[in-house]
Amino acid sequence: VVEALGAGKVDLAWLGGFTYVQAKLRTDGSAVPLVQREEDARFTSKFITARDDIQGYADLKGKTFAFGSPSSTSGHLMPRHFLAEAGLTPETDFANVAFSGAHDATAAFVGAGKVDAGALNASVWDKLVAQGKVDTAKVRVFATTPPYYDYNWTVRGDLDPALQRKIKDAFLALDPANPAHKAILDLQRASRFIPTESANYDGIESAARSAGLIK
Repeated sequence: VVEALGAGKVDLAWLGGFTYVQAKLRTDGSAVPLVQREEDARFTSKFITARDDIQGYADLKGKTFAFGSPSSTSGHLMPRHFLAEAGLTPETDFANVAFSGAHDATAAFVGAGKVDAGALNASVWDKLVAQGKVDTAKVRVFATTPPYYDYNWTVRGDLDPALQRKIKDAFLALDPANPAHKAILDLQRASRFIPTESANYDGIESAARSAGLIK
């Protein structure tokens, strides 16, 4: 998606915070983040386990661990960032590090005992719990990250400014009190959309550089 946006093959893309940063760099800063869900201004990741002896970050030493996709903001980058703040380097402090490829797969890995713990997007965790797809008598959250900015809708920078404004206004006009609008919002698990800007993702870019995920 980042490459397609950079090559002008797509006009509008739904990006995670980290993939937005990659798109910004790929387009020499021209990609424009228009809106984000209100929830994305205070997004979090959940650390989960089925082991009784894991109560905090320090207990992860010597354990096996799963992230989601390597390019995931909430399933890899930000959990890694907060582990680093806690003094942990996964490759040296954990017995093994796996990438499940997706948030629900991480929950499944932990539930099946394939890994001792994992990190995933808080929104997906809540959805899995609500749908009964995770056994909360077995798998539990032992830590929640501080909030950070995540997903947004981004357009290529050379898209007509009038069209950019029209797209942005359409998202901002979605009203949860209107049943037709609520159906659209529900599809994105959004309460409403709010404006966003590139500066909101400076912290994610800094975290990615510190983790060596971008140079």
